[in-house]
Amino acid sequence: RLGLERADTAEKALTVIVDLLEKYGQGGNCMESHMVFTYHNSFLIADRKEAWVLETSGKYWAAEKVEGDVRNISNQLSITTKIDREHPELKEYAKSKGWWDGKKEFDFAATYSYVNTARMTTSRGRYCEGYKLLNKHKGFITSEIMMEILRDKKSGINMEGGFMTTGSMVSVLPQQPNLPCIHYFTGTPDPAR
Repeated sequence: RLGLERADTAEKALTVIVDLLEKYGQGGNCMESHMVFTYHNSFLIADRKEAWVLETSGKYWAAEKVEGDVRNISNQLSITTKIDREHPELKEYAKSKGWWDGKKEFDFAATYSYVNTARMTTSRGRYCEGYKLLNKHKGFITSEIMMEILRDKKSGINMEGGFMTTGSMVSVLPQQPNLPCIHYFTGTPDPAR
């Protein structure tokens, strides 16, 4: 929200977020229960002209400018070797922890998580299923199709049970500045309602 308030482009919003991350950090429970379970965040940041994916691990982060028709995020890191902006100490910190040797190509998701990035878009899981659904409709995605994807329970995108989807949003951002942007939000945690 602060990125939206303080910036007029997607890339400037990314800068606002990483500056706040550097100053204040992040963390805390990911649910309101007493279970101690934390995770870090991923963001899709878009304006009429460009979109970015920002993924974080503690104070460290990587950002990828979206190029192509579709891009999704889920509850795992997904930026691999295409890193367009990064925390200035991202790679040095990974080396100091023994996570990366500094010789092979740097892969953010593989280095900062337990994800097997070679199987990320082929194994069953929310990220993979979202990737498949978006690519199935590539070139023909409407707000209605996006809402249908976000309602999909079989894929795990619309989660039920202990970890529930807390909300969904679909935005239509026309490139023509004379057309209005339209934003749809769910009124309940379950986008299928």
